[in-house]
Amino acid sequence: MEILILIVSLLFVLVGIAGSVLPAVPGLPLSWIGLLILYTMPTIEFDYWTLGITFVFTLIIVILDYVIPAQGTKRFGGSKYGIWGTNIGLIVGILAPIPFGFIIGPFVGAFIGELIFDQNDSKRALKAATGSFLGFLASTFIKFVFCMVLFGIYIHTVWKYWSVWF
Repeated sequence: MEILILIVSLLFVLVGIAGSVLPAVPGLPLSWIGLLILYTMPTIEFDYWTLGITFVFTLIIVILDYVIPAQGTKRFGGSKYGIWGTNIGLIVGILAPIPFGFIIGPFVGAFIGELIFDQNDSKRALKAATGSFLGFLASTFIKFVFCMVLFGIYIHTVWKYWSVWF
């Protein structure tokens, strides 16, 4: 049974890492749930501090995931159309058979969104699209790094208790 829990928790953590760059998958919460599942094993001492601190950071980063791209767009003079364009472009970029579509999509989407908002000012649209894109990249990077931290905690914990299972 413990091997099954190990596998399930590892799958949650790995899907969480993938989800940190894919928009439709809540990567960070899934990685944290994988860590929580690991700590439910009877042979592993339940660590309230590790789970509590990582949970707080997970909540903060999940909230920042929505704030950072919007602030990037605002800081570069964008509108809500640019923010919506970023999100739609991200989804289209992932579904399109274009290499690196998930990177190109948000930029193009923000640019088109800003052109819909004001089609006469392409310079401002390009600037806002750049801000939205940079915000998206920063947010994705933060999520990915923290998912890797959770994966590191997972590996450390499994390594620590490895001799108990095998």
